[in-house]
Amino acid sequence: GRLSRMDALQQQAMAAAQDARRMGRARAIEAAIRRIEAGEFGWCDGCGDFIGTPRLDLNPTTIRCRDCAG
Repeated sequence: GRLSRMDALQQQAMAAAQDARRMGRARAIEAAIRRIEAGEFGWCDGCGDFIGTPRLDLNPTTIRCRDCAG
């Protein structure tokens, strides 16, 4: 009864959160592709310096260098 309803609600919430993470990741990938096409990939949105290959290797969707990321 009550526990199965709570479990169902929790699973729905977890599925919604997972969908939101997937959509956010897809948007970040699309933005990275647009930056590549525009010749802006790898440059920090904050200071304009090159982000750095090691950081881009870790996360190619990153838009800020280590200093600007905080």
